[in-house]
Parts: sequence; structure tokens; C-alpha cells
Amino acid sequence: MRLTLLTLSRKTLWVLGLLWLGLFATSVYAHGVAAGDQAFIEQAKGVQLLPFIYLGAKHMVTGYDHLLFLAGVIFFLYRMRDIAVYVTLFAVGHSVTLLGGVLSGFHVNPYLVDALIGISIVYKALDNMQAFESWFGKRPDPKLMVALFGLIHGFGLASKVQDFALDPDGLIGNMLAFNLGVELGQLLALGIILILMNFWRLSPSFHSHAFRSNQVLMCAGFIFFFYQLTGLFVVA
Repeated sequence: MRLTLLTLSRKTLWVLGLLWLGLFATSVYAHGVAAGDQAFIEQAKGVQLLPFIYLGAKHMVTGYDHLLFLAGVIFFLYRMRDIAVYVTLFAVGHSVTLLGGVLSGFHVNPYLVDALIGISIVYKALDNMQAFESWFGKRPDPKLMVALFGLIHGFGLASKVQDFALDPDGLIGNMLAFNLGVELGQLLALGIILILMNFWRLSPSFHSHAFRSNQVLMCAGFIFFFYQLTGLFVVA
């Protein structure tokens, strides 16, 4: 399957329109935290492990940017061992920058980070379409790229949490619990994605629609990228 000309049918354009509406309507939730959850985080005193685990899991299962990237990562992975390796690389990268960013206070512009997260989705779609082999004769090391983009995804949430007035009492324990919740939520969401993917893979339509599906994934990443880039120059 080689990348030639990215021609889009009317059906694909219709799907992209729905994607745009979905991204526009829910863009604030890509790494955002609901007002009630924010209030709880800011008012929390001492170590509260279970609530922060819940909040971390809730963030991940509603973070469509993470889920789009992970869906792209496992799109052509069939062995559980391979899936475990890639997901672990992403989880380690995500955890390092989430915890490091919040606990160290190292701040990155959230619009810039979210724009790069959009690029991560574009990258994975192009990788699945074998674009890099077609253009350059070889693909970037996929494991290295997943780990690097995991670091970027972690900064996405860290940049939001840093905006909260966090009580230093119990901060380390709460952030560790929050990160644990994020990873548990990731496993839950990934399990659902894998079940749906495996059912689709059993269908004769999988291989015939795989290329177009990654076109849609790529366009979703570009939409997310340009939306966040607009915020960087207009809002920030």
C-alpha cells in the first residue's frame, strides 16, 4: 500500500465534515479539565489517591487526541506483544513529561503542544500509509517516534494542570495517582479500540478501506493542528 495521490471522494469529505464539527464542538476538551474537576483539584487538601486516579482515567477516556494517536499506532499491529511494546513506550513518555512538567513547573505553551499533538496524529496516519518509504526510501524508527510523541502528549496535560492553583500538601502523591489513573484509562480505552478493530479486521472491507481510513485520520490531525495553531497566534 503506497501513498500516491490523496484524492478524497464525496463520502470521505462528508466524514471529514463530521470530524470538523466534532473537533470544533469538543476542542476545549482535548486536554481540558471540566470546571467541577478543576475546582476539586484546586481545593484538594492532602493525599487523595482514589479521586485523582478517577480524574486521570476520566481525562484519558475523553481525550480524543490521545485515542486517535493510539488508534493509529495499533492500526496494523496484530500481536499483543507488539501492542504492549508500543503502548508502553507511549505510556512512559507520557508519564515522564506529565509528572516532570507539573512537579518541576516547566511550562510549555498549551496551544503549541496541542498543535504538535495534531502533527503526531498526521505522522502516524502517513506512517500507516507507507508515505515515508515512498517519499524518502525509509520510515522513521516507529518505536522512537511513538516514545517522542508520548513525551509531547504528556506535556499537553501538564500544561493544563499547571494552570491550577495546586496545594503543595500531597501534591506528589496526588499527581502520581492522577498519572496512574491516566494509564488505567488508557488501557481501558485501548481495550475497547482493540475489540472494535479486531471485529473490523475480520471483515473483508478492512484492507480495502484501511488506506482511506488513514486519510481521514491524517486530515483529523491536520484540522486539530491548524485549530490549535490559530489559538497560538490569535488567543495566546
